[in-house]
Amino acid sequence: MQDPRELYDVRSALDGVPTGLYLVAGLTGFADAGAAVSQLSTYLLETMDNEEIVRFDSDALLDYRARRPIITFDQDHLTDYRPAQLSLYLMRDELGQQFLLLTGYEPDFQWERFSTAVLDLVSLLKVRSTIWVHSIPMPVPHTRPIGVTVSGNRDGLADSMSVWRPTTQAPATAMHLVEYRLQEVGASTIGFVLLVPHYLGDTEYPAAAVTAIESISTVTGLIFPTDKLREEDREFIANIDEQVAGNPELERLVGALEQRHDAYMQDSPVKSPLTHLDGALPSADEIAAELENFLAYRRKGDEDASGR
Repeated sequence: MQDPRELYDVRSALDGVPTGLYLVAGLTGFADAGAAVSQLSTYLLETMDNEEIVRFDSDALLDYRARRPIITFDQDHLTDYRPAQLSLYLMRDELGQQFLLLTGYEPDFQWERFSTAVLDLVSLLKVRSTIWVHSIPMPVPHTRPIGVTVSGNRDGLADSMSVWRPTTQAPATAMHLVEYRLQEVGASTIGFVLLVPHYLGDTEYPAAAVTAIESISTVTGLIFPTDKLREEDREFIANIDEQVAGNPELERLVGALEQRHDAYMQDSPVKSPLTHLDGALPSADEIAAELENFLAYRRKGDEDASGR
């Protein structure tokens, strides 16, 4: 394997970065239900002091045909080119506590080399613990708090925070591999998978970002501003509730999801809030149909409101 350090450029001297910090990570790619990861990263970078210290080599890691850079065309010439970026930042929370943030695209290529590079940085900076966030769509109601599934090697955390603890096989992400390699070398790592309502999976759901922030705060003690996100979430939920109240089919769907969720949380014989009463997980086609019906109704409501 080539030297993993060739995968990144140091933008600011690493010997000036304090050791023993938490590393928070969130990469967009395979799935980002409710745009939890993208919202989290954007919000932290926009609201907190930060300094880019490492940038990874997109030419080595990214498939440009799948995720094309953005260019700006101004009438007759190009004025801007914005390539995708994967970087490590030195951040400060609201109390001035420093931490590291790894954010950007999920690599398309060289996962093993990328994970080795991340572990190299974790070792070099003597990272206290690596905490990462991922989100997936699940048939749960938006009227209940977003649940999380916890992985990693911090004792007792899954018992206190995981609402769903399956034994299953699932498509991996690059950060799954990083977590796996960190566990192999005995480094502290925690993964949070947010369980986002499937019918809101393709939206920017502010509650998903809030839950990501709260989960990170719980295990690190870092303090993040959330007032703006919470206000956006109140407006978002009010709009969703209005749409649901005007659609009997959606009301029945949400009501059924609430019953399964509440039964599960009360130690009901129902195995999971994510299944039908007969134990079968709703199919991808069923989920897609429900979501399309929801979006179609919302589009019609917007058109009626505008008088078109």
